[in-house]
Amino acid sequence: MPTIRTDDGVNLYYEEAGSGIPMVFVHEFAGDYRSWEPQMRHFSRRYRCITYSARGYLPSDVPESPDRYSQDRVRDDILAILDGLGIERAHVVGCSMGAFATLHFGMQYCTSALKARALSLTLVGCGSGAHPAVHRHFKEESVARAATIRSEGMAKLAATYGHGAARIQYLTKDPRGFAEYAAQLAEHSAAGSANTMEGYQGRRPCLYDLTERMAAIDVPMLVVSGDEDELCLEPSLLIKRVVPKAGLSIFPKAGHAVNLEEPLIFNQLLDDFLHQVAQGKWGARDARAALDSIWGPGGKPAAA
Repeated sequence: MPTIRTDDGVNLYYEEAGSGIPMVFVHEFAGDYRSWEPQMRHFSRRYRCITYSARGYLPSDVPESPDRYSQDRVRDDILAILDGLGIERAHVVGCSMGAFATLHFGMQYCTSALKARALSLTLVGCGSGAHPAVHRHFKEESVARAATIRSEGMAKLAATYGHGAARIQYLTKDPRGFAEYAAQLAEHSAAGSANTMEGYQGRRPCLYDLTERMAAIDVPMLVVSGDEDELCLEPSLLIKRVVPKAGLSIFPKAGHAVNLEEPLIFNQLLDDFLHQVAQGKWGARDARAALDSIWGPGGKPAAA
């Protein structure tokens, strides 16, 4: 079973397919390495594609302490995958929890002061719980949900959290695909999911406090959100406004994990983005178009 060992002794399971320029896929809380199967099959025709299970997600190791699931630790697990496979730079694509990790990877390893470790960053469904209006509640709810997972197990989580308001779109469009997603969620380690909820989701910093660090990211970025993924819409706009090389795509009538819900459209969008990056056509926003937003990064009207 192929694994990569992190510097804190956690074995991360990974799979890869294809050859060429590397792409690394980082999954969401409700997913695992299998969550990127539509992208692995499509992009491995032209790229070297790597998907892995985060710490706490089988068949990767499940550390016992929530303290080993911090934002910085999960961020650096992406680096461990790159280093373990001898990859200098890759396109990094993350969804939800994985998008947060990808964004933090960009802030740490993709600034103009460094030789960037990413060729590009793609954030899918990034921002749940990030807005200042809900951030504190989200963290409290995550800790409470961790306790529920420990007491009631993954089947209950899949039947409740797994059927949330931004998942119904997937269920309606593709019942067969949704059933596969829900079954895989129910298979996850209860200990690993609870520790992830408490140690990562329940402690991660507010994106609205990190705008200066986000503004220093110096690689092309694609931000993707479903228009019915309410908790991610405002944070996606924030990232677009702050990161100079960010572009934003909103999928109509779509929920959270649009790579699964709308795989054909998503793959086409990501394909086009990668081609533009390869041709050097995805640069910073033209200074002539960089007018101040009326709402600004902090969600308040900009000063006149």
